[in-house]
Amino acid sequence: MFKAKPVAAGRLPDLLRAMPKAELHMHIEGSLEPELIFALAQRNRVELPYADVDALRRAYVFNNLQSFLDVYHEGTKVLRTEQDFFDMAYAYLVRAHADNVLHAEIFFDTQTHTGHGLDAAVVVNGLHRACVAALAELGITASLIFCFLRHLSEQAAFEALEQVLPYRDKMIGVGLASSELGHPPEKFARVFARCRELGFRLVAHAGEEGPPAYIWSALDVLRVERIDHGVQSMQDPLLMQRLAKDRIPLTVCPLSNLKLCVFPALAQHNLARMLDAGLVATVNSDDPAYFGGYINENFTQTFAALGMSAQQAWQLAHNSFAASFLDEPLRRSYQQRVNAVFEAFE
Repeated sequence: MFKAKPVAAGRLPDLLRAMPKAELHMHIEGSLEPELIFALAQRNRVELPYADVDALRRAYVFNNLQSFLDVYHEGTKVLRTEQDFFDMAYAYLVRAHADNVLHAEIFFDTQTHTGHGLDAAVVVNGLHRACVAALAELGITASLIFCFLRHLSEQAAFEALEQVLPYRDKMIGVGLASSELGHPPEKFARVFARCRELGFRLVAHAGEEGPPAYIWSALDVLRVERIDHGVQSMQDPLLMQRLAKDRIPLTVCPLSNLKLCVFPALAQHNLARMLDAGLVATVNSDDPAYFGGYINENFTQTFAALGMSAQQAWQLAHNSFAASFLDEPLRRSYQQRVNAVFEAFE
């Protein structure tokens, strides 16, 4: 294993910002900053229930996942055209590039937007165009992961899948998002089996607010390759052994966990303990416009709260590429860039 040089606490934030990283858990609609929401509302003549940007920001106080989703879905109503989806995704990718993200795997759904009367093609084509532009103009690679909304039925998920299949080549995987409690993974067993037959990479949100049993179901029933969140896995020693042994990645989102009251304080987060237990944990921003920070803020605030080290920073950066769906040569090249930054850092 690579051994990172010790770094003084005052210099560690600079290293965290500078190190190359992948982001694997980011809902693109959750990157809609209030300024862009208002700009798109004006462009599309959509009425908002907030007087101005400041009033919208003041609404970003959440007691749990559902209270966030209520505000989040209101913001999605301003997205009406392919150009809107392009502008939203490209704005995120510019921001990610500034945070030294080399690769992003971006969650999106169509069910929210088809519910607003849009065609699935508008969503997929706009987002994919942004990924193509970001590679050409910024050098950042990006892939799309299509998520089913778990508060809706499995039949609705099958219908959404059929709507996006003409654009199969523009998506790398399938995920499961939205309200977790009361909607266990096994609710979507048949549609995930179909996605597996179609060759999609499979991930699922589990163990954010839901119990460890949801993580077991995601692994054994849905047969996912990666668990999104997974922080409740620490309650189950057998599950921890399984995750470590099988090298199942966890896409952890510390500021999201704090904002949604999964942990009462960042100093009580279990990210460092996950690494100590040998889990393939990664750091991500989830819905950064709503949760107080993009990926570098997640790193710097969490490391400050937990007193984490340069070696743990290297491990998380290395894990982010190991957990990605990149092909092996590109994954290795990105990990070599991580090593180079740590070797050169003074």
